[in-house]
Amino acid sequence: MAYVRTVKTASGATAVQIVYSSRRGSRDIEHLGSAHDDTELEALKAAAAQRLAAGQGELDLGLEQAAGWGPLEITSSRMGHLWDALCRGFDALGFEAATGGDEVFRQLVLARIIEPTSKLDSLRVLTETGIAAASYATLKRRLPAYAKASWRQRLAAACAACAALGPASLVLYDVSTLYFETDTGDGFREPGFSKERRLEPQITIGLLTDARGSR
Repeated sequence: MAYVRTVKTASGATAVQIVYSSRRGSRDIEHLGSAHDDTELEALKAAAAQRLAAGQGELDLGLEQAAGWGPLEITSSRMGHLWDALCRGFDALGFEAATGGDEVFRQLVLARIIEPTSKLDSLRVLTETGIAAASYATLKRRLPAYAKASWRQRLAAACAACAALGPASLVLYDVSTLYFETDTGDGFREPGFSKERRLEPQITIGLLTDARGSR
């Protein structure tokens, strides 16, 4: 035999449990969750009733269905833990201060971490996440500000401060290949596969410069 019971917890919440008992007196208890208000309590009771009735047929007697019986309707959802974790990372990098608390920028960045997509479709991602998204018109108005060099510099400075880089220099590096009109390698020039899809012996070269172009 199985029945549903509610138990008050030490924290003041109401735990909903299914108790399975046998004639020998042994009992198994399945804990479904704890409710903190009447709405949560009714939802847990309905879930317990569905669990008990799983796989059982019902006779259509024309009776009015009891309140709370049947599938629970999902009215909304929110990826709270995911969004909160991303916001903590955003703030830890110093972007909150660097952007002056620009909520539109935060939404655009975090939405495209959740799902890389277009600026317009990022609004759909935010809605599915349970976040009240800014309008597309507002987003477009903010884009020129995000494209300014000063905006990028503030973000770069925040990243550098978070990583404790201290004074740093900008360096640029590029790598390429040079092939030779010969079929035989000599230990320095060896057969390979270049970006031009050549198989002749070739060498790999790199170029390293600083911000002033010094090599």
